[in-house]
Amino acid sequence: MKTIFKIMMLLFCAITFAQSTTVKGKVIDNNGIPLPGANIIVVGTTTGTITDFDGNYTLVVNQAPPFSIAVSSVGFESINKDVTTNPQTIDITMMEGTSLDEIVISASRTPERIFESPVTVERFGIKEIRNTSSPSFFDGIENLKGVDMNTSSLTFKSVNTRGFAAFSNTRFMQLVDGMDNSSPALNFALGNLLGMSELDINSVELLPGASSALYGANAFNGIMFMTSKNPFDHQGVSFYAKTGITSSDNAGDNNFVDAGIRVAKAFSDKFAAKASVSFLNGTEWYATDQTDFANPGQTRLDPSYDGLNTYGDEVSTSLDFDEISAGVLPIPVLTDYGAETISRTGYEERDLMNYEAESLKADFSLHFKPWANDFEIILNSKIGRGNTIYQGANRYAIQDFFMQQHKLEIKNDNFFARIYTTAEKSGNSYDTRFTGININRAWKGDTQWFRDYAGGFIGNLAGQGIFGTPTEAQIDAAHLAARGAADTGRLIPGTAAFDETLERVTADGNVATGSKFNDNSKLYHADANYNLGHLIDFAEIQVGGSWRQYSLNSGGTIYTDFDGPIEYSEFGAYTQIQKKLMDDRLKLTGSVRYDKSEFFDGFVSPRVSFNYTADKNDNHNIRGSFQTGFRNPTTQDLFIGLNSGRAILVGSSPDNLNRYTATSSELSTIGQSIVGSNTVQLNGGDAYSNAFSLASVNAGAPESADVALVKPEQVTAYEVGYRGKVNRFVIDMSVYYNAYQDFISNKTVLTPLYGEVGDNSLSLLALQNGDFQAYQTYTNSDADINSYGASIGVETRILNGFDIGLSYTYAKLDFDQTEDPDFETSFNTPEHKVKASFGKNNVVKNFGFNINWRWNDTFLWQSTFADGILPARNIIDAQINLAVPSIKSIFKVGGANILSHDYVSAPGAGQVGAQYFVSWTINQ
Repeated sequence: MKTIFKIMMLLFCAITFAQSTTVKGKVIDNNGIPLPGANIIVVGTTTGTITDFDGNYTLVVNQAPPFSIAVSSVGFESINKDVTTNPQTIDITMMEGTSLDEIVISASRTPERIFESPVTVERFGIKEIRNTSSPSFFDGIENLKGVDMNTSSLTFKSVNTRGFAAFSNTRFMQLVDGMDNSSPALNFALGNLLGMSELDINSVELLPGASSALYGANAFNGIMFMTSKNPFDHQGVSFYAKTGITSSDNAGDNNFVDAGIRVAKAFSDKFAAKASVSFLNGTEWYATDQTDFANPGQTRLDPSYDGLNTYGDEVSTSLDFDEISAGVLPIPVLTDYGAETISRTGYEERDLMNYEAESLKADFSLHFKPWANDFEIILNSKIGRGNTIYQGANRYAIQDFFMQQHKLEIKNDNFFARIYTTAEKSGNSYDTRFTGININRAWKGDTQWFRDYAGGFIGNLAGQGIFGTPTEAQIDAAHLAARGAADTGRLIPGTAAFDETLERVTADGNVATGSKFNDNSKLYHADANYNLGHLIDFAEIQVGGSWRQYSLNSGGTIYTDFDGPIEYSEFGAYTQIQKKLMDDRLKLTGSVRYDKSEFFDGFVSPRVSFNYTADKNDNHNIRGSFQTGFRNPTTQDLFIGLNSGRAILVGSSPDNLNRYTATSSELSTIGQSIVGSNTVQLNGGDAYSNAFSLASVNAGAPESADVALVKPEQVTAYEVGYRGKVNRFVIDMSVYYNAYQDFISNKTVLTPLYGEVGDNSLSLLALQNGDFQAYQTYTNSDADINSYGASIGVETRILNGFDIGLSYTYAKLDFDQTEDPDFETSFNTPEHKVKASFGKNNVVKNFGFNINWRWNDTFLWQSTFADGILPARNIIDAQINLAVPSIKSIFKVGGANILSHDYVSAPGAGQVGAQYFVSWTINQ
């Protein structure tokens, strides 16, 4: 850290400064209406500002006249104006234009029009945030072309592009004011749980596809940038209040509230500060899918039933009633009761969670401009606390989760350097599956329960004198009686005894008796970038780098960190050169990045791209890019050691394999006679050295799994696209192809609890007797895995100012399952998606509306929780709004999924219904 501070101080001391120039004015449209959120940027730099609610702006720049400013806003043609005096007032009237004129930074780390970007960029600015028909700006991101959003909770929604979606989306990076806001322990962002208030959001830029060449290993499937408002440019007090109901078939109607406040003040041209706080409280979407995915059609009346959102019924065993009868009946009688797999009676998820969704987040920032020019020092803290639900291998109730980020950044037009830390605490979070399992064990142990079941079954039949071949009806009645006998004393939800046991189990971090998990993980990060464009004339050259250290600290409840935190680090460096040719109509960009994790060899990620303007009027633009990307194994891939009930998850870092140990379940009678004890010691290394593949066992021909240790995954990505204006239509289309190598995958294997795989004796007997342990391993697939797709979006204005947009996205996986039978790609993306929007800001004076429609076709969802086919979805969001300029307010009434077409984002997830709201926003 000392070295980092020294570098930052050297950069600080190296800054030169010159005379400052002040430009101010007002931006309006051709109807005389003020334009809030218009961008004003000094041409050739990143220095800029944004208009306030009334269209006013003030720009202070470290540059003497003459120079030019570029003014842009979504839906209007950009304008360049010359600055010739100091100070100078420039009022601007903007004419209706297109989204091609918007300025973005993310594609090349330098300001450029979307029209000139060498890769696909989607942007969500202040205007779109104001007009979104969704309950929040974050939810509105789903309406962007090519974007998928999966709902795990009312407060946790995961963004993805171009396939391989998951709630735990480690392939997609989310940056908030330059900080990766993913969880240090989980390696993925928890939506906007720790993010930005809609009062403070300035813009969202999203790059679909690999971006490793500029942004490192985690920018594999895409990257999203959220930037906040600078208090020098956006001052005053802003406030919003929102309330309404969530409504679904299984949860009914429930109230929610959402409110926030932002205060910003520039105390001088050298110092400004801001603070924002927002709070949301509501009821979660209920998860009530009781389908037995292993045995479709079964219900709790079936002995081996295992409902998806019922927990505790995963505990099962095979009972041979004839063998048991021989030992318990008072006289020797030959029976023909058969054998059956029996599962314990579980508890529904709604009985194990309170389903209260909550999010409280705050952002505090101090901004210093010591020389009143573009050089700025920023101290920023983001704090979030909340309740949410995360669906991974199990469903996890995230209660009182706390996460904080603290950043020091220095920057000017040509460079930035920042350091930040992210820390989290899991609060009172717990695993619902083990909650159900251990509530059951608290009132009656598994062994006794199954004995009581067997006794009840045999007693029911024998008591009627039935010993031969019972009828199906007699068997069913006996099972019903047996479950009733075994469940005698069962804790009933809603009773004081149940509530006391639930509280005790969820506060216990021992997986044998409780379900709580602890996490106090942290990460430390530093990155810097320098643009040499002001020093070099022939091209624009950038250099930069980053460093990160993880500190995993779960106390052995998630990772194998029983004896203390696990720490490791990685670093990277990159350079980019950009050159314009042919009278600036052709822009060539090349970049290369080197990244190194302490566990793996270094990796080089190159990218080359071009952008060609095909006509003199800048109406047609062709782009293309080639790049390679890579993804390091996550912290879970390397160090997890977690019993999820159906399988034990063991990461494949060499140091991790033998650190996971546990005691097996009780062996069969034959198994106990072989090993001489009721249980055996489990070792995580067996999953990688002594295991059968699940596919071979299911096929009846057990074979060794031979699971290799995980290593980085690679992708080679190709993309071509077109942006242009044809008459009044703006068109943006692209086609991509991704080829993956060493695709990181999970494979389920079965380890025999005695014998060695390949011995053709004891290990096979262990499988036959049910004496095996299932493990989920972390490895790479050798199969050829490719994906490809295309998207097209068309926007225009009709009928004197009504905005209308339509987009189509196609995504396809190319994978032959026979090449790797145990591997699931988890592509989890519909092949066809269509989105449309229709609205107008001023249908009549100060009154507007917006409607969004989304449709996708049926697709397969694969995950460690459950696999299943998700039906096609047809969703409409809508809002109407009224602006009252005299009190600087906007009133809005709207709803998401207003037709109440309930759906789930994945099998077992909460059933998402409609969300209706009214809101009042004051912007000063």
